[in-house]
Amino acid sequence: MEPVAKKIILDCDPGIDDALAIVYAVGSPELDLVGITTVAGNVSLEKTTNNALRVRDYLGASAVPVVAGSAKPLLRPPLSAEHVHGDNGLGWAELPPPVAAVRPGQASDFIIETVLTAPGEITLVAVGPLTNIALALLREPALATHVRDFVIMGGSSSRGNVTPAAEFNIASDPEAASIVFSAGWTVTMVGLDVTRQAIASQAVQARLRRLGRLADDLLLPCLRGYGGPAGTAPPDDGESGGPPVHDVCAVALVAQPSLIGCTPAWVDVETTGRYTAGMTVTDFRPALADANALVATRIDVPAFWDDVIDTYALAVLPPR
Repeated sequence: MEPVAKKIILDCDPGIDDALAIVYAVGSPELDLVGITTVAGNVSLEKTTNNALRVRDYLGASAVPVVAGSAKPLLRPPLSAEHVHGDNGLGWAELPPPVAAVRPGQASDFIIETVLTAPGEITLVAVGPLTNIALALLREPALATHVRDFVIMGGSSSRGNVTPAAEFNIASDPEAASIVFSAGWTVTMVGLDVTRQAIASQAVQARLRRLGRLADDLLLPCLRGYGGPAGTAPPDDGESGGPPVHDVCAVALVAQPSLIGCTPAWVDVETTGRYTAGMTVTDFRPALADANALVATRIDVPAFWDDVIDTYALAVLPPR
């Protein structure tokens, strides 16, 4: 009997690495993408939603619903990252306009309805600020007990990237992240500790080039535009000769758990402090019995890229 694909909802803020994560989710035979929800983050909600629609339709996956979520954090002014992802959010990629429209409604309502209709079946993967997830939990706390798994790209046990202490997705809405980590479920936190090792080096990009139209239209223009108009990744992302694909790591972990090793920990989110707001305070002490998280601490980088490139090759594009 063939294994059943894992059903996922991808909550995202496309964003270059979000777009690459959508490609992976569509291409993976291990995953069944049942919905995409969007949130403001890397760029505005209008742009993240439009980008999700354009990437989805470019891949011929128009049956997958896209539902827009929160346009701003719970309490704070929004952050944005056009300087990294470009003004349109997709670097140098220029995709056709969407074919199908966004689904009416709110992302948090879609998440609640989808998860509660299929208890124990949906893995929720959040690779942007956690505002939509927090709003869903505030409305329906039972969400935490009805998901199959909950995986995020965000945080770090060791460092930040928008401040010395805080990673962008958590720093964008620390109050939402605090709600999410205290909801009574286990959060699999795929943070900078591993994602900064998943570098799209020149050697990786040469392998991607063999994928033809997908690489020419989307993958390579996204990667080459990482860092905004100059096409140069920000300092924290360029130490190994190319941009990291942060969000792809979280989706790949769901499809292929052996690629990334996780360690139980207690994680809390700092919501105050001039230098520490958005910090994911991570306690790995062995005696800790009440861990609320599995924190990604190891990644098999060669195996990761073999899997990602093989998965991208399975994404069948519709005719032009």
